This record gives sequence, structure tokens and C-alpha cells, in this order.
Amino acid sequence: MLDLTRVLAGPVATRFLAGFGAEVLRIDPPWWDEPVVVLEAALGKRCARLDLRQSANRALFERLLQEADVLVHGYRPDALARLGFDADHRRIICPGLVDVTLDAYGWAGPWKGRRGFDSLVQMSSGIADAGMKQLGKNRPTPLPVQALDHSVGYLLAAAAIRGLTNRFETDAGFEARASLARMAALLIERPFVGNEPIAPEGPNDLSEHVEETAWGPARRIKPPVIVDGAPLRWDLPARQLGSSQAEWLDST
Repeated sequence: MLDLTRVLAGPVATRFLAGFGAEVLRIDPPWWDEPVVVLEAALGKRCARLDLRQSANRALFERLLQEADVLVHGYRPDALARLGFDADHRRIICPGLVDVTLDAYGWAGPWKGRRGFDSLVQMSSGIADAGMKQLGKNRPTPLPVQALDHSVGYLLAAAAIRGLTNRFETDAGFEARASLARMAALLIERPFVGNEPIAPEGPNDLSEHVEETAWGPARRIKPPVIVDGAPLRWDLPARQLGSSQAEWLDST
């Protein structure tokens, strides 16, 4: 699985799939960093750097894509196209590719391609207005967690699995799109009922496993999703971006 995503929905999806055995190779440009969230975003993955503006790196990326089963990307809709990897060319390189993508505001309408992230979409969709009223604030207030990012992340993971299932049955590639704005609309259609405060973190919320991350030992909060008969397990601890080579593991 090639991971071309940033904070936070895409990394949630690829981290989740890594926990069920996916080999995830995350690719970032040389200048990119996520110092606050990389400890969460890099779990279970190998993380490499490529500057796709350079021809040699584009050639290497094309070889990686040719051997990939799944591509998850969250750049603006025209970003890969500008680098020579639009959707049609990706299908030529890898006809059976499961191509899963997300953006902020979708692929139609006056805001298509617009930059955005979770809190901004909460503001523009009206969720922050509900947060203001619920919390008694005097200004729009996004939810205290990145609810859109996390919700879309699990939908992206489900889409990747659906795509692989479809390929096993038909040998055909698969394309799925998601957006934070559409996720906001879905959540608004199913409003939260009740007014219970968020419970404080307790010992039972943490896993027993101690993870030896690149920043020292850590215990993680237990995952919010359970799949019967397939427990989540990450073989690779979180590590720095750019700590691995841009190559697939030798499976021989």
C-alpha cells in the first residue's frame, strides 16, 4: 500500500490497515514534517521521502506504483496530475490498482479543489455552530476532536478493502473518493443525542503493550474498532518520517 497522505484522515486509514497486516510505505517530500502527530500517523508504516519534481524520483515512484495493490492519497485533486500521475496514467501504470483518495470539499461545485482541513470544514458546514451552542461559547467552536478526519479515515480503509475484494472477484481496478465535507453532511444527518461529557482517560483505556517508538517507550490508547477474529497488531513502531528507503520489502 502506497500512502500519500497527510494529517489526519489518510494516515488514520493506512494506520488502521497496517494493523491488519498491510505493508504500508508512506512517501513524503523532503521538506515535509508533522512534528505533533507523526507519532500517531507513522504507526505500522515505513516512511520514505521522494521529491517527485525530480525525474529520477518520479521513475522510482512509478516502479513502486506498478507493484502496489492500493494507493491512498489526500493531496489536492490536481496535485498528482501536475506531476504526471493523473488517474488515467495511474491506471496505465497499474491496471489493477485500488485507488482511494480524499480531499476537503469534493470534486464538484464551486469549492471543488479548495484547500481545507477538519476544523475549517466544521466551520463551513455548521458543525462548529452546534459546538458553540453545546459548549456555551460566544463564537463558532469545532468539536474537541478531529471527528471528520477520523470518520473519513475509517471509510477510506473500508473502501480499500472493498476495492481489494472487487479485484479478487473481477481482476479489475477500483476507484473511491471521499471528502471531509461529505462526511460532515453525513454526521449532520445523524446528530448526537445526549449531553454526556467526554470521560477522562483511565488505565483501562490503554493497551498493555509497550511500544518502543523513535521517541521512547509509549503505551497507546486502545483502538476504537474491533474486528471479530482479527485483532489489530502493528509490527512496526512509530518512527520518524524519512527513516526508510523508498522500496518494497523483499517478500521472497
